[in-house]
Amino acid sequence: MKRQMKCLKALALSLALGITLAFPASAAWQNESLGPGAAQWIEEVSPDGTVASQPAPDADSHFTAPEDHSTTYIDGQPVSLTTPEGTSLGVPEIPVTGTEATESDTPAAAETAPAETAQTETQAPQQEAAQPETAQETSQASENPNLVASNGRMVDITKPMVALTYDDGPYAPVGNRIMDIAEQYNGRVTFFMVGDRVKTYAAEVKRMVQNGHEVANHTYSHKYLNKLDAASIRSQVEQCNNVIQEVTGVRPTIMRLPGGNKNATVLQNVNMPIILWNIDTRDWATKNAAKTIDAVLGKVKDGDIILMHELYSSTADAAATIIPELSAQGYQLVTVSELAKFKGKSLAANQIYYSIR
Repeated sequence: MKRQMKCLKALALSLALGITLAFPASAAWQNESLGPGAAQWIEEVSPDGTVASQPAPDADSHFTAPEDHSTTYIDGQPVSLTTPEGTSLGVPEIPVTGTEATESDTPAAAETAPAETAQTETQAPQQEAAQPETAQETSQASENPNLVASNGRMVDITKPMVALTYDDGPYAPVGNRIMDIAEQYNGRVTFFMVGDRVKTYAAEVKRMVQNGHEVANHTYSHKYLNKLDAASIRSQVEQCNNVIQEVTGVRPTIMRLPGGNKNATVLQNVNMPIILWNIDTRDWATKNAAKTIDAVLGKVKDGDIILMHELYSSTADAAATIIPELSAQGYQLVTVSELAKFKGKSLAANQIYYSIR
């Protein structure tokens, strides 16, 4: 009798487990509280201890806007999650003392308002203008020789231009909204992406390339490179380039350092142009569209590079105001590589750029 009871209990547990796996108790949600580079999927666990959630699809999802900007711990240890395929979804940094413990994507004070000498831009011969792609573009170019075709629209190389950049994605619910708005105003933006998120949002990343936006490198798992050795630095950069190229067919040509953190080893081993920024919206900290808008409008100048993050719905809300307003003010919204091209600058590997003028 006891053996029969044990068998029945085992059968019931197996059936319950099967039902739990087939019908997860709830969908995954994104934990934004980890801030730039560390936002990740939290696996919800069913009553029997089975992990029930899967990464969310490329669609709007519901999540709670947190109050802080810290690493999540379980039993005193930093969380490290993976997808069902084994791909890391972002490894939180272990806290350290000093300024490196804050993952604010804000460089040191000397970098926030860099001197002109800090910009290591080199003058390059004027690049050959892109050929018009349609009859309409051919007509426009013939009427105005300053117009050149680039990434599916015309750019006037004599008018002011700025680069809007978005870190830490891809994240389709936000990134697709940003692209929708930018494309309405003939704008293109740059996405500095974390490699281990790329396959989760492959459709969104392919759209970036198809519609003329720039896909760029933000390392594979958002590690602070100044904490790594030379081989690990190169691996973080190469893995990110490889997965973006695998998904899109395009290999990134520029990168951004997580947190803006660097040292001599970083500068010797990244082997790509390093794009930082000269306007920091701090959208990750405020998660407030009005404050993000205020950080840009009235402060932007020709050649600026503006830092935002592709993780927050408030950032997409801000884009709905920033993009049309900058366009109304006569600014053209271009990718970082377009900005360098039209300013006649050659971006050199292992060199840092805060703005391109």
